[in-house]
Amino acid sequence: MLKVGDIAPKFILPDQKGSEFSLTEKLRDGALILFFYPADFTPGCTKEVCAIRDIHEEILSVGMQVVGVSPQNQASHSRFSDEYDLPYTLICDPDKVAIRMYDAAGPMGFGVRRVTYLISQEQRIQAAICADLRINKHEEFVHKAILLREAPSMKTPDHD
Repeated sequence: MLKVGDIAPKFILPDQKGSEFSLTEKLRDGALILFFYPADFTPGCTKEVCAIRDIHEEILSVGMQVVGVSPQNQASHSRFSDEYDLPYTLICDPDKVAIRMYDAAGPMGFGVRRVTYLISQEQRIQAAICADLRINKHEEFVHKAILLREAPSMKTPDHD
């Protein structure tokens, strides 16, 4: 797993709408919760994406954004996003490019680990968690990130 203080690797991949997603461009709009999950429509992943959906307004209220990454294609992500009314971007990574860069690939490259990062606008890892089976740990992580961003000493200056 990447460590606190590491520079978050840059990537450009398609999203659920077929648009090109650039990490660098997204960070211009604020800090980012970047989470990796194994697969669309599985019970655990559905619980995770819906938990994040349910606190999405809180995430936005502190100037953060959220993006999910898994190896499914655009059609799968689009159906998943539509079915669960997800208000955030899902990245398609079938070749596991970003998944590998962020140390979220499963053992021997099989599967995807459930990993969540908080990335600053300066492209630094501020916090990270890996909890494959304890899905609620990721929701707790996001809540802590929200509290961290609410603290006046942790806010980063606005960028033009």
